Amino acid sequence: MTWRNTRLILLREVRDQLRDRRTLFMIAILPLLLYPGLGIGMVQMTVLFSEQPRTVVVLGAEHLPADPAFLQGDGINPVWFDDESDARTLAVITDLPRTSAERGEPDDEASRDEADERAARLIADAQKLEKPIRARHEVRRKITQASEAPGPELERWKKDLEAIDREISLLFEQTHIQVLIVVPDGYKEQIAAINEKLKNRTLDTADEESYTSLTSIANRADEKSVIADSRVRKAIEKWERSILEKRLDYVDLPRAVAMPVNTDRIDVARQEQLSANVWSKLFPALLVIMAVTGAFYPAVDLAAGEKERGTMETLLICPASRTEIVVGKFLTVLLFSMSTALLNLLSMGLTGKYMASMAGGGTLSRIGDLTFPGFGSLVWVFVLLIPLAALFSALCLALATFARSSKEGQYYLTPLLMVTLGLTVFCLSPGVEITPFFSIMPIVGPALLLRELLASSGSAQPLVYAIPVLATSVIYSLLALWWAIDQFSREDVLFREAERFELGLWVRHVLRDKGPVPSFTEAGFCFVLIMLLQFAAFKAFNAATVAGYDMPRLLMIQQIVIVATPALLMGIMLTTSVRRTFKLRMPSLGILAIAGALPFVLHPLSFELQHSLSWFFPPLPEGAKRAMEAMSAGDHAWWVVLLAFAVAPAVCEEIAFRGFILSGFHSTGRTWLAIVLSSLTFGIMHMIPQQVFNASLLGLVLGLIAIRGGSLFPAILFHFLFNALAIGHGKLGADPPAWLRDAPFEWFAKSVEGVIRYPWPTLVLAALASIVLLRMLVKPDARANAEPYAPRGLAEKSASRPVGKPPVPVG
Repeated sequence: MTWRNTRLILLREVRDQLRDRRTLFMIAILPLLLYPGLGIGMVQMTVLFSEQPRTVVVLGAEHLPADPAFLQGDGINPVWFDDESDARTLAVITDLPRTSAERGEPDDEASRDEADERAARLIADAQKLEKPIRARHEVRRKITQASEAPGPELERWKKDLEAIDREISLLFEQTHIQVLIVVPDGYKEQIAAINEKLKNRTLDTADEESYTSLTSIANRADEKSVIADSRVRKAIEKWERSILEKRLDYVDLPRAVAMPVNTDRIDVARQEQLSANVWSKLFPALLVIMAVTGAFYPAVDLAAGEKERGTMETLLICPASRTEIVVGKFLTVLLFSMSTALLNLLSMGLTGKYMASMAGGGTLSRIGDLTFPGFGSLVWVFVLLIPLAALFSALCLALATFARSSKEGQYYLTPLLMVTLGLTVFCLSPGVEITPFFSIMPIVGPALLLRELLASSGSAQPLVYAIPVLATSVIYSLLALWWAIDQFSREDVLFREAERFELGLWVRHVLRDKGPVPSFTEAGFCFVLIMLLQFAAFKAFNAATVAGYDMPRLLMIQQIVIVATPALLMGIMLTTSVRRTFKLRMPSLGILAIAGALPFVLHPLSFELQHSLSWFFPPLPEGAKRAMEAMSAGDHAWWVVLLAFAVAPAVCEEIAFRGFILSGFHSTGRTWLAIVLSSLTFGIMHMIPQQVFNASLLGLVLGLIAIRGGSLFPAILFHFLFNALAIGHGKLGADPPAWLRDAPFEWFAKSVEGVIRYPWPTLVLAALASIVLLRMLVKPDARANAEPYAPRGLAEKSASRPVGKPPVPVG
């Protein structure tokens, strides 16, 4: 690959993109106009929405105490609000007679009459609720009394309470009231009587049953009602505190009695910290979303658009190699992706800073004049943008290359955008912090690192994660770029024919035009089906575990129903050779011997590797802990544990992953790609990070055994022995025998705090033996190639091959 050709491709594509008005609008003009327009519009809408008056109806207002007064004029007393402007947003209607001053003097007599009519209608609607409210108080009193000595009537009263609540809800829904306050009869006299009894020291707890309380009704499902209720509740709380203070003054007690803790709150947040907190939430999310959005349209135009315009053939005959063409297109997409993200960040930052500086109230006014992050933080924004944009550019280019048209390219890229949005929302959660495990995850690692760097205001503590985040991000980007180059190098991808999907024709095609082994797509669908079934059964299995169902039995059901059955059914329905699909033939004795020896030398290495990385992974969930405890507990016979945790997974998982799925991935003829993909799907199926890591590594060995042996039985043997060793390891650690504590065995294994650990001599010997056995396994076996895993259609072509010429092995 030469830079000269790559540079020519890059300049060509950049010029073409700059001539496209849609691209210029999406990348440059839209960011500069979008955020100022959105910001001003959202502020205006928020102000209008919050300032619209919410209807609050007060029944029994004459029973409210006069000092302190909850109501003032035609509304709630402004002194009970933190912000007096909140009082003006509540349109309070009471059942008190309104004076001319309270009614106002509208110029239009009809308008005043209309307001009076509306108030009377609301009062009438509210009065319909008084009867069920009184019934509710009575039923609740009975429930409170009966709770001390439960009887058969308690359940009946609870049902009556549910019926009354339903009636109140239906009646309140028919009104146009956001909050209803019902003051019981004699409420102010009740407060005065309590004050007198307190002063005379005659207040008795038995009097509490006769007290009536003020009732407030709101609808939590109505946003308007929620806003009004929040303001009314805060006003009532301040009013109630004032009543309590006056009560203490009346009985000659200090006001501090009502506040025994009397906390003195000190907010130590500085202006730059408040600003950093805002930017740490906005910048990472915007960086990720705009990076993928900026790569979306240029990638579709540079790949699928070439096919639509008919210029793909012309491009392929130019002196540049396909790798140089892809790298040139990749750099073009990368340039536009980074430009889009940076312009969006700049526009949003300036808009947010301007809006905060001019805000007269609300949240932005409490933040103050937003201070931009320091130069070091901005440098990290640019540094982390490069691998993020590179990853999205390569992925978008690969997916767009597979598409036949721009419309189809958008269909393929939409799932990538949705996954990115989900990960972005995950990173915005306050409970999610960067950890060693998250630091190596794509998209999540850079987003969390940037959030920590912006929030820490220049602290160097988050920088410990910079190396793993950058290293893994570069690796993911290179892998995505390799995939894009691989896609562009395949003629069947660049020039595939138009496809029209019809469900009936597709079903008939699948059932009629079967191949000896499944296709790549069918293998991927089988994995997706297994994951969907696991997700659907997750809640049921959790409930069964909590209910105390037998763990080994649940695991066997899960293996048979969710893992093995879909693969078996698809193998029978979609292929012509179940034997070849599931590799049902006897292997060579050499492969069996290697498969039987490898678990014994890999188990110590696998366990110690997992144990040494325990700090890296998040803690095990409770379900996994219960499963591990069931393996080592003595509650079940040894053969039951072995059957559930060794035999069932060995048979069922190998049928699915080294049988159907590996055969489908291998149908393309790319052996190592099939092994890697099958191992990754095998790991992902376990879902728990520790098990995903361990299962993916062991999946590589299992896939190699299945491919080189040409049989499923060595993989089943390896899987069974490895799980059996894990079971024995747990049981020996929980109850170590006497011989394990003897000195001669300490060089091989020893019990440390209830766990069997392997010292370095054992690990060195196991590593050497593993290398020898894996080297023997990597060597091609003639028997493994006896039946090549050919793609669909190759079997038909081989029928015309001259007799006597053996078929060429694929892969």
